[in-house]
Amino acid sequence: MNPKKVFSLLLISVVMCSFLSAQKKLKIVTTIFPEYDWVRQITGTNNKDVELTLLTKNGVDMHSYLPSVQDITKISNADLFIYVGGESDSWVPNAIKNSVNKNQIAISLLELLGEKVKSEELKEGMQLEEHVPHHDHDHEDEDHDHDDDESEEEELDEHVWLSISNTKNICNTICNELCKIDIENSVKYKNNLKNYLKQLDDLDTEYKNTLKNSKHKTVIFGDRFPFRYLTDEYHLDYFAAFAGCSAETEASFKTVIFLANKLDELKTNSVFQIENSTGKLAKTVIQNSNSKNAKIITLNSMQSVSANDIKKGADYLSIMKDNLTKLKEGLNQ
Repeated sequence: MNPKKVFSLLLISVVMCSFLSAQKKLKIVTTIFPEYDWVRQITGTNNKDVELTLLTKNGVDMHSYLPSVQDITKISNADLFIYVGGESDSWVPNAIKNSVNKNQIAISLLELLGEKVKSEELKEGMQLEEHVPHHDHDHEDEDHDHDDDESEEEELDEHVWLSISNTKNICNTICNELCKIDIENSVKYKNNLKNYLKQLDDLDTEYKNTLKNSKHKTVIFGDRFPFRYLTDEYHLDYFAAFAGCSAETEASFKTVIFLANKLDELKTNSVFQIENSTGKLAKTVIQNSNSKNAKIITLNSMQSVSANDIKKGADYLSIMKDNLTKLKEGLNQ
């Protein structure tokens, strides 16, 4: 046979194999880091047969994220799409409706968890979010708090991943759906899930033992508070400047003084904040208390984990372990 023909046939074969290989690749899109990492743990962290996308990889907070045209295209072609399903994902229904892949499986965390989803809580002393007015607010008191307005519309607390119990439920569902899509690798996925659930169980036990024996049982947050699922799970109380999904960054003097007084009343020596906080509010709370030497401690809510953080080894378990270390430190001062 003509050598040129042989080469051409070989080239065609390579191209066809590459095409078929590309076609077999499992396409999974996730909106936030915890979802992304759970999929990694179940499919295998270096699985070349999986094309896994994290939409918020630039570190943008999920509450302010809006998809690009490229993001919508990825969602449209995905075999599996995982999203939170709260107010922050109001753009999702249209994206799913227009998906090219009509066999796509979509998982909404809030829908999956059902009755386990909590409403956002407005606690004593907490600053209410300033909404765009539909009527005249010129004469309203800027120092209003939770007690001043009970007509606020109920909002779901989206931060369900900060409960290890919720995480185990979600991972089971992700694995079940992956096994439906990719039967060939279902045994591997189930084994990976089994190992991961064991690690989650161990961490859950560590949380229970550590926090049960802590000196204090209340956290003071000079910040937004997305950790309600975590504190409820381990029987901790909290006081915070803002609710978890609040877009507010400035607290009234009334809220600052309330938190400062709580710091003194509870005789604790720590004020918590979330990742990427300026620390300004936490410092102001401390300055207005008698506990001038109180320490500011940062917990990671995993709302803005970036691709760079992932490269450095960030994963759900390590961040949750670090949060436990920080809670242990803060609750025993």
